[in-house]
Amino acid sequence: MVSVHYRKVVAKSNRIQILLSDSGKHPNQSVRGSKFSEGYNEDNKLVKKHVFTHFLAIESLQKSVVLLDQCAAVIQNFYNGKISNDDTEHINVGVYNDSIMSKSTFLKTLVDCFYVEDFRIDRAPQSAREQSIVTIYKTGVDTTELLSKLGINMINAKMIDETTLRMEKGEIDILCDKAPYLIAMSVKDFAEIVYEITDSESYEEQLLIPKPGNEPVVGVIDTQFDKSVYFGEWVEYQKYISDDIELQPEDFFHGTAVTSIIVDSPSFNPKLQDNCGKFRVRHFGVATAGRFSSFAILKQIREIVQKNRDIKVWNLSLGSAMEIDANFIYPEAAELDKIQYEYDVIFVVAGTNKKKNSNVNKIGAPADSLNSLVVNAVDFSGKPASYTRRGPVLSFFYKPDVCYYGGDGSEKIVVCEPLGKATVTGTSFAAPWITRKMAYLIHVMGLSREVAKALIIDSAAGWNRQDNIKYEKGYGIVPKKIEDILYSKEDEIRFIMSGSIDEYEVYTYNIPVPQYMNAHPFYAKATLAYFPKSDRNQGVDYTSTEMDIHFGRIAEQNGKAVIKAIDYNRQAEEGLNTIYEEDARKLYRKWDNVKHISEAIKENGRPRKAYQSGMWGLSIKTKERLDSKAGRGMQFGVVVTLKEMNGENRIDDFIKMCMMRGWIVNRLDVHTQVEVYVRAEEEIELE
Repeated sequence: MVSVHYRKVVAKSNRIQILLSDSGKHPNQSVRGSKFSEGYNEDNKLVKKHVFTHFLAIESLQKSVVLLDQCAAVIQNFYNGKISNDDTEHINVGVYNDSIMSKSTFLKTLVDCFYVEDFRIDRAPQSAREQSIVTIYKTGVDTTELLSKLGINMINAKMIDETTLRMEKGEIDILCDKAPYLIAMSVKDFAEIVYEITDSESYEEQLLIPKPGNEPVVGVIDTQFDKSVYFGEWVEYQKYISDDIELQPEDFFHGTAVTSIIVDSPSFNPKLQDNCGKFRVRHFGVATAGRFSSFAILKQIREIVQKNRDIKVWNLSLGSAMEIDANFIYPEAAELDKIQYEYDVIFVVAGTNKKKNSNVNKIGAPADSLNSLVVNAVDFSGKPASYTRRGPVLSFFYKPDVCYYGGDGSEKIVVCEPLGKATVTGTSFAAPWITRKMAYLIHVMGLSREVAKALIIDSAAGWNRQDNIKYEKGYGIVPKKIEDILYSKEDEIRFIMSGSIDEYEVYTYNIPVPQYMNAHPFYAKATLAYFPKSDRNQGVDYTSTEMDIHFGRIAEQNGKAVIKAIDYNRQAEEGLNTIYEEDARKLYRKWDNVKHISEAIKENGRPRKAYQSGMWGLSIKTKERLDSKAGRGMQFGVVVTLKEMNGENRIDDFIKMCMMRGWIVNRLDVHTQVEVYVRAEEEIELE
């Protein structure tokens, strides 16, 4: 296991090309993990640097040493120990002495040396003090067989997947002593629920609820549920822990409270009325109120989703009190990401809470799940709650995604618990409100999970995005009422596009944005969401597929139609466009599975010049980290909003122009969709 430490964050094309190559294979094929380190660059600035760990044969190392020796000899003998860019250009056109190594091999080795700082054998950090979930690097040898050779007896029941397993402290000590370089990452197994709850009170008057009908079913994975509550008929409860565990009254509080919000929360929180109606819940009790095993829950979540394929939206308000790591995704989050990639479901996850007087600031697992919709909490004035924890994830990904009201101080969220009414605070009770909205968008409105996620994030961002401000509020606060998510304002045109990636690029150059006096009087924004495959073993290079969105006016350039993107994105365009990897990530969210591009509204904003075609275009280009076709067939959803600068309503003009150009335009009408849903869910008895 050899780690390559680079001088900076590098693009895939700038990773080593010839050093550490093995039997004609590209070095990328031997990568087993990646992480970030910090160090000073040539300008003495503290910067992030990429570190990739390779698994290779000793012969590859020996071959690389020979290449480096030969390269050094060429530079020493023919260039006085120092080679410049001008020298390499002369070599490229044929001026080269090939007595030591061939021209192509020399240049490839030289380029590798330019980006690489050094090579090391990294050791595992200090051994864990208690039972942990450990991931070892892939070696091609069966994990059970490998560990048994080291004197560690493993059984399959303790394994999550082929490289991740639960180990006791003594077993970890053996591994750290005999093969510390095999350990990719390790985390403590036990998590705990952190939330604030006041004393429960009895209801002064008994709440009434009709019998459940054909309402959508939402999945809840939490602590246990008490069927004696007034809405008990609306909940199908399954206990998912061993009968040997004796349950205490407090084991039912959190789960019952969370489910009460999903079923009937506006009844006891009128100021948060969302007009989404009521929902049935299938509740799976996987934990107790105290500490619980992440390993056990990991095993159960996949089984639960597999057995309940009719459920599309899942609420998970369990979270770890520990902070996430800067260099890897926690096993719980990685499993959620895998499940969402494999199945057409979405998890709404609480952003985790901070204990009083705690030094913990970063969010905890599984709020580092990238495919999930992660929800933080704000108080009723819209400020981050006192228990707020923050992102980002892997030093880069924007998490949480959005925020909602979770109560704080004297204003709390009202819930129903086994003993009756209770007032609570926490991200655990902000997330279920967003779960309700997701379930409404998917089940009642008939939208895909990609479009629904994009709509939620787009509505939260508005025209004043919050995503890069302290990483506490995500893109912003989701509107209370579902109408404010679905309906565009009078001076806005909003349209939704969805599809799947079957080629390198999916595009349209035929969007007829209305004009006024040969100009487009609009501000524009767009939100893209998709659910990529991910690989925890790749460390910070976690997502496998990148969708790069370009949206803007169509102009002619060198006889070709090009999109003048509203965020000036020139990635993958023809010609010389030098964009460093770190800048591409920062400016264009490269490798992030949510892209939100938006123009700022200005007092003196001017309409955009209309080019010859008068059309706007949207393009999504796909790049892969590992398998060149890994993202084929992957669904995406895009929400585009155009805001008229002068407050005019131009939606009818837009629809007519679209229809003239062959677009099939379907208006998304809430009342019509509700009626369609109700009719579709009616039970018909045939005589």
